[in-house]
Amino acid sequence: MPRLTPLDPATATGETKELLDGIQARFGMIPNSPRTMAVNPAVLKAWVELTGALGTTLTPQLNERIAIAIAEENGCGYCLAAHTAGGRAIGIDEDELARSRTSESSDPKIAAALQFAQAVNAKRGGVSDDDLAKVRAAGYDDAYIAAIVGQVVLNVLTNYFNRVAQPVIEFPEVAPLAKAA
Repeated sequence: MPRLTPLDPATATGETKELLDGIQARFGMIPNSPRTMAVNPAVLKAWVELTGALGTTLTPQLNERIAIAIAEENGCGYCLAAHTAGGRAIGIDEDELARSRTSESSDPKIAAALQFAQAVNAKRGGVSDDDLAKVRAAGYDDAYIAAIVGQVVLNVLTNYFNRVAQPVIEFPEVAPLAKAA
């Protein structure tokens, strides 16, 4: 049961309506998480703008895989379900979706990015020189490293928000493997 009440998009006005209309246009629906963020327009706007700003810094496939890895680590069932569905929609196969949950991939470069993202999350940004050396050795430069950190931050925002709000999950549910962080 939701712990925060989602906004009915039909009652939205002003900037909140514009933001929700943009989400509807992008996804063909307004998921329960942004509907719930909309109870505070600043929170919804922050999520929309951060998502938009970071959306093209990495590939859509890597963005979804980072989201899955971070949702798994943070125990966010809503985000895990949403990003697994999103990953399927853009063609990530089931084996790779499952591997993403443990920050792994059959592609060593993707695995390095996921492991770095997991380290950023687990260490709250306090990664080691070795963590940086590993992601650089996989071929990521400072701009990509910054983008990975940005994706982690975006996903921590949604993970924490959804763990507090507990919106109804409208995607096929995916139970987190690990205990919540």
